[in-house]
Amino acid sequence: MTQENNFETYDFFTESQSRKVPASIWLPKPSSEPVPVVLVGHGGSGHKRSGLVEDIAHALIKQYQIAVVAIDGPVHGSRREVFSDGPLVRQEFRDLWATGLSIDPMIADWQSCIDYVCQLPQINADRIAWYGISMGTAYGIPLLGQEKRIKVASLGMWGTCREPAARLKSDAGKITIPVLFQQKEQDEIFTHEGQQDLYQCIVSHNKKYQSYPGGHTDPKDKQLEDIVQFLAHHLLVE
Repeated sequence: MTQENNFETYDFFTESQSRKVPASIWLPKPSSEPVPVVLVGHGGSGHKRSGLVEDIAHALIKQYQIAVVAIDGPVHGSRREVFSDGPLVRQEFRDLWATGLSIDPMIADWQSCIDYVCQLPQINADRIAWYGISMGTAYGIPLLGQEKRIKVASLGMWGTCREPAARLKSDAGKITIPVLFQQKEQDEIFTHEGQQDLYQCIVSHNKKYQSYPGGHTDPKDKQLEDIVQFLAHHLLVE
């Protein structure tokens, strides 16, 4: 366990269909009552403690005392015999994603993590959010289509221009919670049309689409702050 001035963080494992699911949690301290939690789906070249996760964790804890949890993707982080990240891992993920075979196992792995988190006395199990960009949207949409404990989500930087798109479009048609969907104007991986197509499949009446300058990189500055504000509003106000 690592402790900083305003939070503590540690790694743990859950069990899902005989798989060990590696996870990390960031908890604000001190807290007089249970706090909301944001589940973070990292990108295709990252892992559960990559910069995308650390960025949102520090912002949510510092500004709003909201906890963060992340798990490693299917070929990422501690699921690998030898740790690696970057382009090699991203390509392994892309190859696996194209088969469609990793979607349901990742749903089950996330649900096992949610089960664990909901048992923690520090966590308010009625106030759970999802944040996932790129791969975090690819796996997040199928999870949101099934998991009713999640009340609000921030998605983006993924589209129907990458197969298997039919599964995502179907799952997006089950999402009724508030959704923020973000795209980058110079995204070199996903087309604007494919991202807008995926957004349009989300049936929520409370959704918005926002565009930011730059390529397919982790959210920073205003893009990250918009995510923080959107999630915090729905977790703390509504």
